[in-house]
Amino acid sequence: MVSIAIVGRPNVGKSTLFNRLTGRQHAIVDNQPGVTRDRREGDATLAAMSFKLIDTAGLEQAKDGTLAARMRAQSERAIELADIILMVIDARAGLLPDDHFFARQLRKANRPVVLLANKCEGKQGDLGAAEAWELGLGVPVPVSAAHGEGLVDLHDAIMDEAEKLGLTAALFGEEDAEQDEAPEDDEIIDDEDGPEVWVEGDEEAPLSLAIIGRPNMGKSTLVNTLLGEDRLLTGPEAGITRDSIALPFSYMGRDFKLVDTAGIRRQARVVDAVEKLMVNDAERAIQYAQVCVLMLDGRQPPHKQDMAIARHVANEGRALVIAVNMWDAVEDKQAALEQIYDRLETSLAQLRGVPVIPISGMHGKNLDKLFRAILSIQRVWNTRISTGRLNRWLEPMLEAHPPPLVQGRRLRIRYMTQVKSRPPTFALFVSRPADLPDHYLRYLVGGLRADFGLDGIPVRMVMRKGKNPYA
Repeated sequence: MVSIAIVGRPNVGKSTLFNRLTGRQHAIVDNQPGVTRDRREGDATLAAMSFKLIDTAGLEQAKDGTLAARMRAQSERAIELADIILMVIDARAGLLPDDHFFARQLRKANRPVVLLANKCEGKQGDLGAAEAWELGLGVPVPVSAAHGEGLVDLHDAIMDEAEKLGLTAALFGEEDAEQDEAPEDDEIIDDEDGPEVWVEGDEEAPLSLAIIGRPNMGKSTLVNTLLGEDRLLTGPEAGITRDSIALPFSYMGRDFKLVDTAGIRRQARVVDAVEKLMVNDAERAIQYAQVCVLMLDGRQPPHKQDMAIARHVANEGRALVIAVNMWDAVEDKQAALEQIYDRLETSLAQLRGVPVIPISGMHGKNLDKLFRAILSIQRVWNTRISTGRLNRWLEPMLEAHPPPLVQGRRLRIRYMTQVKSRPPTFALFVSRPADLPDHYLRYLVGGLRADFGLDGIPVRMVMRKGKNPYA
C-alpha cells in the first residue's frame, strides 16, 4: 500500500486533514499547538484511491534531548517511511520561518512533496497560498481540511506524484481498511447438540489489546520493547502520549492490534481541554479492546486511580490483565505482591482472580508470561456454556440455597441461558425479577466463576420475567 505522510509546523491543520481523509475522528484536534506528538497511521481513501496515511507531530527547531526534538525525530522517521509527503502550511497565517526551514529539510529528504495551503475556505487564504510559491516545492494546492474543500485538486496532485513513481496501480488496489467496530452481541443459540462448554471467537483475527494506566507507568516503553524499535515517544515527562496509537504486532504466533493510550488521571484533576480529549480517546480504546493491560508501578502501592481504571474496564465488559512494571527496581517483591493482592481483594471483587504479572517493560522481563496470561484471559472472556449444562448446574445451586421468601411467597427461578459471550452474560428467568436480592445474584455469579473457571473477567447476570421459552 502507498504510504503518504502529512508534515508541517504545529497547528497548521495536519490532524484535521488526517481525520478528513481517514473518515474517522482518529486524531485529537485542538486550537493549541503541539497536540499531536507520536506519529499515527490510518487507512485513508480519496475518491477511488486508498493509501496508508501518517499523521505527524509539528516540525519544530529544537535543542537535542528535549521533548520537541524527540517529536521531530518521529516526524523525520515518518518522512523516511513515506512514498509521498504532504507538506501543510497555514495560508491564513502566511509563511513563517519554520515553514522555510522545513521546506529545506524536505528538499534534502529527496521525497516527492505535495504542498498544501490549508485553511483556504472562502478567500481568506489567497495571499498565503500565493506566498507558498517561495518554498520552492511546486504548485501550492489550496484546501480546507476542516470544510473538505480542495480535495479534488489534492487527489489530482497525489495522482501526478504516484504516476511519476509508478505507484498508480497500488493507489487503486483493493481497499482493506481495518474496521474498528465494537464487538457485537451474540444471539441466543440452540446449542443442545453441541459441546457443553466451548470458546467462541476467531483465533485468526488480530486480538485488540489496549495498554492502559495512569501517566508515567511505562506504557509506551513497553510497546517500544515489544516492537523492537522506538516507535513511540518516551521520556521522564508525564503525559507524553496523547493520542491512542494502534499498531499491528505479532507475538507467540498470534496477531495483535496493540493500542498505546494516554495516561488516565483522576477525573477531578482533568481540567485542560486537550487532556479531556486524551482521556476520552483512552476510554474509547478500552471500549473497543478485547483485553486491557493495566500498568502499575511496582515501586509504589496501588493507587486509588489504578482501581478506578480497573473498575472502568470491568464496567465496559473487557478482559483485564494487570502488569506490575519496574519490577526489577522493587526491593521487597513479596511484600509488594501481597499489597497488590490485598488491594484487589478489597477494591476489585467483581474481577476476583484477575491475573497479576510482574514485568520490566524497559528490559523485556516476563513478557512471555504476560502474553500467556493475555491469551488465557481472552479465551475465558469468550467462554460459552450450553443451555442444558447451565440448567443442570442451576438445579443443585437452587436446592443448596433456595431463593428467599418475599411477602410469604418464595421467588421462583425457572430457567437460565447464556445470551452472549465477551463477556459471558446470562439471563435468569424469575417469577418476580425486581424482588430478587443482589446477594442472591452474587451467590449465583460466584458459583459460575468457581464451577466454570470464569475467574478474572466480568460476569453479567440479567433477569427476565416469563416462562421457560423452551418448555
